[in-house]
Amino acid sequence: MNETTETLPRWSVADVHESLESRSFIDALEQVGADSTRLAALFDEHDIRRCEERPVTDADGVAADLVIRALNDTLRRTDLIGAYVYATVTTDSFDEKAQGLLSELDVIDAQQRPLLGRLAEWVNSLGAEALATVSTEASEHIGPLTFLANRAQHQMSETEEGLYAELSTSGSNAWERLHADVTSQLSAEVEFGDGRRTMPMAAVRGLATNADPAVRKAAYDAELRAWPNVAVSCAAALNAVKGEANTVNRRRGWESPLEASLFANNVSKATFEAMQSAVDAALPDLRRWMRAKAALHGGAGGLPWHDLFAPLPFAAPSVSWSEGIDIVRGAFSSYSQPLGGLVDRAIEEHWIDAAPREGKRGGAFCMPFVDDRSLVFLNWSGSVDSAQTTAHELGHAYHNTQLAHRTELQRRMPMALAETASIFCETLVVEEGLQHLTGPDRLALLDVNLLGAVQTVVDIRSRVTFETEVFARRQRRTIGVSEFNEMMLNAQADAYGDGLDQSTAHPYMWAVKPHYYGSHFYNWPYTYGFLFGLGLFTKYRDDPQRFQQSYDDVLSRAGMNTAEELAAVFGFDVTNESFWTASLDVLRRHIDQYVELASAV
Repeated sequence: MNETTETLPRWSVADVHESLESRSFIDALEQVGADSTRLAALFDEHDIRRCEERPVTDADGVAADLVIRALNDTLRRTDLIGAYVYATVTTDSFDEKAQGLLSELDVIDAQQRPLLGRLAEWVNSLGAEALATVSTEASEHIGPLTFLANRAQHQMSETEEGLYAELSTSGSNAWERLHADVTSQLSAEVEFGDGRRTMPMAAVRGLATNADPAVRKAAYDAELRAWPNVAVSCAAALNAVKGEANTVNRRRGWESPLEASLFANNVSKATFEAMQSAVDAALPDLRRWMRAKAALHGGAGGLPWHDLFAPLPFAAPSVSWSEGIDIVRGAFSSYSQPLGGLVDRAIEEHWIDAAPREGKRGGAFCMPFVDDRSLVFLNWSGSVDSAQTTAHELGHAYHNTQLAHRTELQRRMPMALAETASIFCETLVVEEGLQHLTGPDRLALLDVNLLGAVQTVVDIRSRVTFETEVFARRQRRTIGVSEFNEMMLNAQADAYGDGLDQSTAHPYMWAVKPHYYGSHFYNWPYTYGFLFGLGLFTKYRDDPQRFQQSYDDVLSRAGMNTAEELAAVFGFDVTNESFWTASLDVLRRHIDQYVELASAV
C-alpha cells in the first residue's frame, strides 16, 4: 500500500464530547458517579440482596421494575463514557489523563458490580419465573435474570464480593493496564536491506504479511529481540491476574477456571467437549495445509512461524485501503442492502481507526458506542488478511445495530455468541471471492481463509492448552519468564505438530496476546464462533430467504438465550460432535482445493 497517496481513517468521538476537558464530559462523569450512589441507595431501600425463600408479592414486582429500569439506565450511561475514554487509551497509551480517567471509571465499576451480585442473590431467592409474574421488567428480562440467578450459586458473600470488586481496581485491572501500556509502547529495531529502522511493535507484527520473505524474517527476529525487554513485567502481570483468578474461583466454588468460563459464555460442558473433540480430529488436516503452504514458499516440512501470515509468492503484494473496503462492501451487499450500507456508514460517520502508530495497541476490536453506532479498531497492514479482519469487526458492528433496541442487561452477551455475526460476515467475504476466482487468485484467497482457520482452530487450541497449564502451576507458585516460554512452546508443539517448523515457534506469544490479561479462557469462544458461523453460512446458502427471516432476531437475542437455545432456532444440536465435524468438513474441502491448486503452480 502506498501510504503517501492514501490516508487511513481515524475515528472521531468529538460529537459526543469535544474532549476529556469539556464541560459535557465532566458533567457526564459526575452523573455516572451519582448514578452509582443512587442505584446503591435504591437497592438498599428495597432490600435487594439474598433473602429467605418465600412467595413473591406485588411489592416485589414494584421493586423489580424500579431496580431493573434504574440498573439499565445506569449501565447505559456508564458504558458510553467508558467507551469514550477507552477510545483514547487504546489509540494513545501515552495520554496520562485518559489513563487516570480509566482508573476512575474502574472505581465506579467496582461500585456497580456488587449490585449485580446482590440482584443475582435476590432473584435466586425468589425465582426468576415467579418475579416475571408480578413484574413487567422481570418478564422482559427473564433470560438475563435466569442467568444471574444461576450465577448466585457461585458467589461469595455480599461483603466479600464488594471487597473483591474494590481490590480488583488495584489488582487484576491494574495489572491488565500495565501489560497494555508496556506492550503498546514497545518498539523494535528491524534490520532492513538499507539499514535498521525502529518501529512500534504493532507495525512490526504487521510486517508478517509482507511479500518479501527477508522482511518477514527480519520482523520475526526483531520481535524475539524486543519481547524480552518487557517479559519480566508481563510475567508479573500474568502471575497476578491468574493468581487472583485462582483464589476467587476457588472461593466462588468453581471446580476449575474453565468451568467458570463455560458458564460465563452460556455454553454447556457437553457442547464444549463435542467441539474440542471435533477440533482434535481435524488437526492433522490443518497441519496438512501448513505443509502445503511451506512447499509453495520453497520449504520442506513444517511452515516457519515467520511465514504463517505470508502472502503467496505470486500473490499481489498489497491491498490498498479503498480496495479492501470495496471487497468488504461487495461481499456484504451480496447478502443484503442494509449490511452493505453499513460499510459506507462506518466510513462516513468516522467509526473506524485503521492505522498502526506509536502508542496504539495491537490487534483489532469493535465496541458499541452511541445508539446503534460502533467504534471499529484496526491495525491495517495492507493485506487481504487485513480486509478479512475489517469484515470481521464490521460484522460486530452490524450485530450491535441489531442489539441497539435491547436494554443493557439484554445485550450483555457472552463471547461465544458475540462472534456469530463477525464470523458470518468474514465468511461472506471469503465465499463471495471463491465464487468468482480461479487458478492462482483462488489459491491466494484460500490461503488467507485457511490461515484464519489455523489461527482460530489450531492456535487457539494451543492457547487453551497453555492457559490450562498456567492455572495449574499458578496454584502452587509464581511462574518465571523462561517457564512461561517453555509452556507456550510445548502448547504450540501439541497443537501445530509437524505443520510448524518447531525450531521457529514463538515463545513469547503469552506476552503478545492481551486476552490472557483481561479475562480467562477468552479464546475458545472464537473457535466456537468460527465453527458456528460456518454452520450458519451453510444454512444460509441452503435457504437464503428463510435464513434472513430469523438471523437478525437471533443476533438481537444473543444476550438473552443460551448457546444451545440459539442454535436450535436453525435446527442445530451443538452438543453433538457431528455438528462441529460438519463445519470442519468445510475447511477440509478448502484444504483439498488448496493442495490441488498448489500442486499445479
